[in-house]
Amino acid sequence: MEKLHTAVNFCIRYQKTLGYSIVSLLTIASEQIFSSVAFRCPCNSWNILYGCVFLLVPAILLFLLGYMVNARTWLLLTGSCPQEKKQCCGSWGKGCFYLKVLAPVTASILVAPLTWIAVALLSASFYECAASGSSFIRNQVCRDMDNPEACWELLEKIPCDEKVARQLLNENSTSKGGLVSFRAQSQILGWLLIVAIITVALISTCISRCFSPVSYFQLKFWKIYLEKEREHFETKAKEHAAQLAERNINCFFEATNPPPFQTPSNEDWKKISLPYAFSKNDQYYSMIHKYISANRDKISTCERDQFSCVLGFVDEAHINEQGF
Repeated sequence: MEKLHTAVNFCIRYQKTLGYSIVSLLTIASEQIFSSVAFRCPCNSWNILYGCVFLLVPAILLFLLGYMVNARTWLLLTGSCPQEKKQCCGSWGKGCFYLKVLAPVTASILVAPLTWIAVALLSASFYECAASGSSFIRNQVCRDMDNPEACWELLEKIPCDEKVARQLLNENSTSKGGLVSFRAQSQILGWLLIVAIITVALISTCISRCFSPVSYFQLKFWKIYLEKEREHFETKAKEHAAQLAERNINCFFEATNPPPFQTPSNEDWKKISLPYAFSKNDQYYSMIHKYISANRDKISTCERDQFSCVLGFVDEAHINEQGF
């Protein structure tokens, strides 16, 4: 039992890293399945369109799906349209407010699409098909050929038959400078993309940590607090819901008037559901903490508050557990 508790604590502590790893592994597995089962390059004039669709469309779908399953997206959007008063204090209005919250969300969502593109480039099947139909590649390879049209047809057949590349070279030796292995090009681009992703991720993480409004140990305490707050919230919410349900059912069957029952109002729920923004003037560890400590009628999020990437876990503490 103790080992199970340790494993659960480990998963909770590193849930973000584990989540990214699982998403990346699933994306890699999906790409391998697509490449071996679904993908068949037509080896004709449709090559470039067919290859680009398999290379880019799944990445776009993963990007859109990332917004759909991201908790902070729905925290921001749920109930926001009918509320005229919920807006930033600056001139940019709600658009500025949404951009501030969605910028770090977008960065985390890009993990799956970029993983798909990088793995697809390393496997080279999609790129090879698309490049063989590219007019730019045709002009580079076939410009010195005696029969450019025949060269174009041979280029389109390279993904289906590797012997065609050798045949193309034999027809005109001057094409050797322009004809580079599409597979080699694709894999080089794949590794360059991976290096670029890791470099950007490292630099952005260093910058966000450098500009963190709180220290390293306060961040650790903050995460512990949110975990305990979530546990108490779930326990109290279940008790409160059970008591309310019991009261309503008893009154229904006994045909009596319900006694007074204190429960949060719609406005109370809306205020604790606002995206968290750090304020240097007030130290609150969550929107519930801010709600019960500050003036309940004036709780809001404005431009002077800071949306820090380091503090993104504050909004995710409750909503990830609820499966939104």
